[in-house]
Amino acid sequence: MTPSKIFFYFCLSFIAGIFIGSIISIPHNYLWGIIFLNAFLILFSLFKKYKLVAVFSFCLIFILFGILRYQTVNFNIQNSSLKQYNEQKVILAGKILTEPDVRENSVQLVVDVEKIIIGEDIITTSGKVLVKTNKYPEYNYADYLIVKGFLKTPQEFEDFNYKDYLVKKGILSLIDWPDIQTIQKNDYSSWWQFSYGQVLKFKKKIRENINQFLPYPASSLLGAMLVGDKSRLSTTLKEKLNISGVRHITAVSGMHVAILTSILMTLLIGLGLWRGQSFYLTIVIISLFIIMTGLQPSAIRAGIMGGFFLLAQYLGRMNSASRIIVFVAAVMLLQNPLLLRLDVGFQLSFLAILGIIYLLPIFQNWFRKIPNIFQFRNILAMTLSAQVFTLPILIYNFGYVSLVAPLTNILIVPLLPYIIGFGFLFTSVGIIWQPLGWVLSFPCWFLIGYSTKVIDIFSHPWAAKIIENIHWFWLVVFYLLLAFIVKRFRKKTRLKFLEY
Repeated sequence: MTPSKIFFYFCLSFIAGIFIGSIISIPHNYLWGIIFLNAFLILFSLFKKYKLVAVFSFCLIFILFGILRYQTVNFNIQNSSLKQYNEQKVILAGKILTEPDVRENSVQLVVDVEKIIIGEDIITTSGKVLVKTNKYPEYNYADYLIVKGFLKTPQEFEDFNYKDYLVKKGILSLIDWPDIQTIQKNDYSSWWQFSYGQVLKFKKKIRENINQFLPYPASSLLGAMLVGDKSRLSTTLKEKLNISGVRHITAVSGMHVAILTSILMTLLIGLGLWRGQSFYLTIVIISLFIIMTGLQPSAIRAGIMGGFFLLAQYLGRMNSASRIIVFVAAVMLLQNPLLLRLDVGFQLSFLAILGIIYLLPIFQNWFRKIPNIFQFRNILAMTLSAQVFTLPILIYNFGYVSLVAPLTNILIVPLLPYIIGFGFLFTSVGIIWQPLGWVLSFPCWFLIGYSTKVIDIFSHPWAAKIIENIHWFWLVVFYLLLAFIVKRFRKKTRLKFLEY
């Protein structure tokens, strides 16, 4: 067994431990006791040269560390000092921690609380609170606020666990429609906060140019694709995107970035660039794309996963790509273990890239007779590879399956690099000289117009099948069956290659 394979098993064991820790609770003293007992087993197996026993024992330790990590982080979040003041009127003092989330009729602010006032007592505390308030007056990242209102615990709705959705972000308290006083605008306390503030100001200018140069709904779609701004996506448009199976194009997820990086790499090589040139140019474009979104955590995670996947492609080590992606996932879960069960975006990121790694060669073999004009065959194979691996998670979380998703993705996804490229071009130029920016917006307007037409045609009720209350057991069955099929077909593909 090679060292890289052993390390791969250690990473998988750590991820498995985090999953187990999210399901069952084991007292810490038991965990540490098992770890120490296992350490003696490792010493014994190394002394006797029982390598497989040593590897198994190390895997068990990594599983236990995964359980320990999940329980420690979850305990610290659940026992936030701010949480104890829920269900009462309070006055909070703190700084806006992230970019304000602008909605149709409101704005949501994540405030990092430093002090809380109850009666005449001023108490130093810590924790995050989600504040829902009016869109105006306008609030910005790093503004220092005094917030007066009723602090409450997030609810668990019948069809959506809002509490778990916020827990993964470390938020256990809400205040709706409070009285707010801005003490200081742009209260940057570090070079990082200042730099991030400038990125958000640039993003704001980009968003303004999009809304100025493009009509609705083209402007709302490009805003979501280019800078992660979903504030102008209407409920009707979101429903159409869901039914037609292309909602992912408006989300900065690993699935989105994985498909985008693969298509960019393929197109640039197809245009005559060397593999090295295509790799570095794709990295630059994806980095700019992530910066344009305002460095959202989901975008950074997606970019890291996509970047490592691209590195495996560039080095010609696709056989090792799954190990690299599992390692990256383990590092991300070490930082925030709550992502594994509570963040659908993380799950889709991981599965989409694994889908491309394992299914792409199979689909390319199946589609070898299809002409590869404008890289159509490769793009088709990439899109379907990602979709097959992510479909069960989408059904499980959202309760429906789009029957037309393969077709609509084939018709729209290949255009994404051009839409994002033209979008970045006209919005950036528009900041310097608006007339030229307006002229350069026409290709983007045409491509998005075509995409919205496809979405309209394939967003009728017949295009989606509702599948509610699917049990997690069927997810396990699907992925075990998929693993068996992938292993069998990859073996056949390899044998055919050897015969040839």
